[in-house]
Amino acid sequence: MLDNNTIQQLKQYLTMLEGPVVFHATLGNDENSAKMKTFLEEVTALSELLHFDEVSDGRTPQFSVDQPDKKSGIVFAGLPMGHEFASFILAVLQVSGRQPKIEEAELKQIEAITEPLHFETFISLTCQNCPDVVQALNIMAVLNPNISHTMIEGGTYKEEAESRNILAVPTVFLNGEEFSNGRATLMQLLKKIPSLKKEAFTPRDPFDVLVVGGGPAGASAAIYAARKGIRTGLLANEFGGQVLETLTIENIIGTPKTEGPKFMGEVKQHVQEYDVDLISGEMATGIQADEMVRIDLENGEQLHSKAVILATGARWRNLNIPGEAEFKNKGVAYCPHCDGPLFAGKDVAVVGGGNSGIEAAIDLAGICNHVYVLEFLPTLKADKILQERLLELPNVTVILNAQTTSINGSDRVESLSYQQRETGVEETISVAGAFILIGLQPNTKWLENTAVNLNERGEIITAIDGATNVTGVFAAGDCTDSRYKQIIIAMGSGATAALGAFDYLIRKG
Repeated sequence: MLDNNTIQQLKQYLTMLEGPVVFHATLGNDENSAKMKTFLEEVTALSELLHFDEVSDGRTPQFSVDQPDKKSGIVFAGLPMGHEFASFILAVLQVSGRQPKIEEAELKQIEAITEPLHFETFISLTCQNCPDVVQALNIMAVLNPNISHTMIEGGTYKEEAESRNILAVPTVFLNGEEFSNGRATLMQLLKKIPSLKKEAFTPRDPFDVLVVGGGPAGASAAIYAARKGIRTGLLANEFGGQVLETLTIENIIGTPKTEGPKFMGEVKQHVQEYDVDLISGEMATGIQADEMVRIDLENGEQLHSKAVILATGARWRNLNIPGEAEFKNKGVAYCPHCDGPLFAGKDVAVVGGGNSGIEAAIDLAGICNHVYVLEFLPTLKADKILQERLLELPNVTVILNAQTTSINGSDRVESLSYQQRETGVEETISVAGAFILIGLQPNTKWLENTAVNLNERGEIITAIDGATNVTGVFAAGDCTDSRYKQIIIAMGSGATAALGAFDYLIRKG
């Protein structure tokens, strides 16, 4: 089950155990139960502090991670392999007594919960966003006996996932009711708990430089500003940005291959090495520049700074057609790596013929029964090598000159309609899922009624040093009119904007 390299890495982590841990497993005679038993036997053989017992209650197969005389509330229904292997290791260490690394404000909120909360998270092992949610809810269970959490692997429990209409991961249920969809941080999950008293926002003194956005551009800007020895803040609803949804990155110079969440985790650690005030879980809603630049927050509070760097990034562009919003997470998806396994053996559509769309189609063709690729233009826009790989696949149909007009269904996606642009003829194809991959749009809607100039695409117009038309306001990354949207370019523009802002502060005196 575990290869030698994984075993050696696991041995190193298990030296950090604080006390004994018992795996209580509910097993049957099926293949998945046999795999789980082998997995637990191999793991427990690596440390005298780990033990494995079979019990007779709960889903089959599943196992809980407990102390010898105390239930932790953490359960893995399905093998925690792939991206969830890290979730398993952290759960074992934390149940053994090792304290989770979270903010003091988060700890206080978790400890304040008095009502029983049972979370269930449906995941896929290829989803790079799922571990953040699984690990956050496991931490809550470890720290508060009123909370329990079960990770449910969709491949092992396919029938249950289908019966509960799970068409996107991670999907979280709280006490049997749908609670959350998609990537979320611990703080964002805590904010969703209705009965939990929200922590008061901590006012800040004015900054020298305030960065709005926690992606590659924002992180780079914060580091460059802090290195100048000036008072620096970074405001982000969620640190990491769009990169967290990128499975494989192979074009960061000096880093031949990495994954988005891993890369941005390392970037966050780099930021935290400097004196940067990280303000997470908050959204900017407005900006006003006078003697100081004022940022209005969704919670009604305000932040002030001598200079501001806008680095709010971009998100997947929507088609804005009937059915897209209605069936989001019910067949409409934007991440083939996360949600693709949920459509195994089914017919799906990919809207978009650029690199992202064709890469998605290639991946989905290995999972799904048939993949339809719809491209608005007369030709595909993807790189030639990707097109060649796509055309070799027998279960892919490419439809050019197709304007997608609606996504249809009852409680989930059942079909997709499009118009042949040459003839005007309407066509409908039966599909269980529609993956929308038509590029990015900047996160600048909150700036539309402000003094900051945007171009026709909603991008912030910047000068060579990152300056906008508003004095003291700079911008960087994918939210700007930079021609190329790449991680490494965003980081460079973040550095440029920080140096531009520092130069502005020096000249301002």
